[in-house]
Amino acid sequence: MPAKLKMFLQTSGQQVEQTLTTALADHSSAEALFAAMNYAALGPGKRLRPALVYAAAQALAGKDVASQSHAAAAALECVHAYSLVHDDLPAMDDDALRRGRATCHIQFDEATAILAGDALQTQAFELLAAADLPAELKIRLITELAHASGARGMVAGQAIDLAAVDHALALEQLEEMHRLKTGALISASARIGAMIGGASDEQLTAITRYAEAIGLAFQVQDDILDVTTDTETLGKTQGADAARNKPTYVSLLGLDGARSKADELHREATGALARLGGNTAILQQLADYIVHRDH
Repeated sequence: MPAKLKMFLQTSGQQVEQTLTTALADHSSAEALFAAMNYAALGPGKRLRPALVYAAAQALAGKDVASQSHAAAAALECVHAYSLVHDDLPAMDDDALRRGRATCHIQFDEATAILAGDALQTQAFELLAAADLPAELKIRLITELAHASGARGMVAGQAIDLAAVDHALALEQLEEMHRLKTGALISASARIGAMIGGASDEQLTAITRYAEAIGLAFQVQDDILDVTTDTETLGKTQGADAARNKPTYVSLLGLDGARSKADELHREATGALARLGGNTAILQQLADYIVHRDH
């Protein structure tokens, strides 16, 4: 990983954690709930979605816009954390390991994990509503995140994923599933950052194409790592998708075909950045990292 990107991820990650620590401070008697929320949102993680918020905003408006991005970056991490908590539940993927440690329902209990996920989802919108941004912009950001998170975005993808177990999917169907389940929130992260940075309609189109490409590339690389990397490195159970008979890019395209697909998506992302303008160095390095990461 380039030193500049490593520093950017460390800085943005620390800021998100600081924002979340303040937002998730326990001011009630529901101690177990807040403990579970903190466990899920502040545990080890790449913080890629918040990083995309910061990187897209700064690409268009410079570093001065970072302080205006804190609430949105933390909101994206809240929604992502909630989705992982619910995805790991016994009724969903029934996973015991996430980010190298016990999943939330194992660490606490199933009911507490469900409530923690619920609360993290609503916390995201509370953060956006309270952000120090113009009211019209806040409405745009709230609308963007709600659309990407719900029944026309991430949740729809999760529903398709569950229905696909033990069923064959065509490549187009697999891409639609991951465009929603993984890609929708990644696209929203970049688009929200671009909106904060004052993107024009043309720039918003370019950042959307970039984010859609890296969103799919992220999942392709996940599928590759699921068969090439061990559990300790992954931080989650290796081979879990194959064990559940879930369709993946590797199962449909083979390992070499999946790698070629990731490279193709990387080229699409790079082409979109060329049309974005601004300082896109970090966005490019994020695309490079997503495609070539080893865990």
